[in-house]
Amino acid sequence: MIELLKALVLGIVQGLTEFLPVSSSGHLELAKWIMQDDSLAAESMLMTVTLHAATALATLVVFRKDVLEIIQDLFKFKWNDGTKFAALVVVSMVPAAIVGVLFDDMLEALFDKQVVLVACMLILTGLLLFLADRAKNTNKDVGFKDAVIIGLAQAVAILPGISRSGATISTSVLLGIDREKSARFSFLMVVPLILGKMAKDLLDGDFGASTVSMPELGIGFVAAFFTGIAACVWMIKLVKKAELKWFAYYCFAVAAVVLVIKAVG
Repeated sequence: MIELLKALVLGIVQGLTEFLPVSSSGHLELAKWIMQDDSLAAESMLMTVTLHAATALATLVVFRKDVLEIIQDLFKFKWNDGTKFAALVVVSMVPAAIVGVLFDDMLEALFDKQVVLVACMLILTGLLLFLADRAKNTNKDVGFKDAVIIGLAQAVAILPGISRSGATISTSVLLGIDREKSARFSFLMVVPLILGKMAKDLLDGDFGASTVSMPELGIGFVAAFFTGIAACVWMIKLVKKAELKWFAYYCFAVAAVVLVIKAVG
């Protein structure tokens, strides 16, 4: 029962923090630290990937109309808005894909309750959010040069504690891209990467040594899916209203609490 409760908590944390700019990976590591989850990195990675799959599905549900339009445009086999958006997503994926392939083992070691690293990266996330909130809004669309830069931000956000949505949306807004378009691109660009990561782990057999039960994975998945839908819709509204600074305050507060506990503990 305790393990199922842990899975529920992790699912809720993932669902909320995947879309809100406060780092889902960082909060998952902090949650494991608080709950004294001593599972090996390879074991906890199975739960992490499962929860990310849930939020990827939540993204597709929220943006189902956009996704359908893109798919329809792709099957027209000519250059149009859908094919351009798909091309931009592919371009944005390259930096994170390269980092993931070349530094996979090194990155996995960082997902093992490295809470001081998480705290420092949360501070960096907070600073990015502050800068984005001060940027002027425009009607600019995402271009290919923008996609490369946003992709680099996504690659850096692989580190636990740096919010992927916070980094990519902030970078987009700082590049002068329309806030709503920034949020849309940020949330959709990560879906292929999550699916690719899951496929790679399955092929590598990384899930084989895990002791996490199916009920735990199921509860975590459902919790992350439904909270993810709610958080995604809320986040889009917040980005349009330029209210990211409140999340910056939150990131600073969490980081300060963690660093103080580690200092006196």
